Amino acid sequence: MVKNKSAQLKIQQMTFMLIAVTLFFVLVGLFVLSIKTYGLKKIANNLEEENAKLLVAKLANSPEFSCGDVYSYSEINCVDADKVIVLKDRKEYADFWKVANIEIRKIYPVTANKECSLKNYPDCNIIKVFSKDVNAGAYQSNFVSLCRTEILEGEKYDKCELAKILVNYEVKE
Repeated sequence: MVKNKSAQLKIQQMTFMLIAVTLFFVLVGLFVLSIKTYGLKKIANNLEEENAKLLVAKLANSPEFSCGDVYSYSEINCVDADKVIVLKDRKEYADFWKVANIEIRKIYPVTANKECSLKNYPDCNIIKVFSKDVNAGAYQSNFVSLCRTEILEGEKYDKCELAKILVNYEVKE
């Protein structure tokens, strides 16, 4: 009988040891997984920032924003303010560019900060094309010509002003 109890005790010790080793490796695995997950979030945020930088560089030449014929390279980095004001707050484009915000600010001539709407256009200087209510990162920007068609003494002409196009991305938490 004594040998039988000793064997049972050794089996119990071995079982507890196996459970302890298994729990140790599970905890180590969870620790490594959490570190990898943190790294993935950081990589995702870096990719979002890079995407915003690339988008701000090519956005002015996209058909939705560009002046004149998009395929003739005579007007590079020219944004058509008339197109943009119509595009403002269109729900169809909310996920098209996959960024948090797109905004255009007139820099010169200097005017008071006033957000544009259909009622006060062109007497304004900030056009918020769209804005998502998310945790947004830093703005990426590019200088552009902001042009619109005006009529002076019966003649149509393009009036251009210096502006900055701003894009910011969504930060993953």
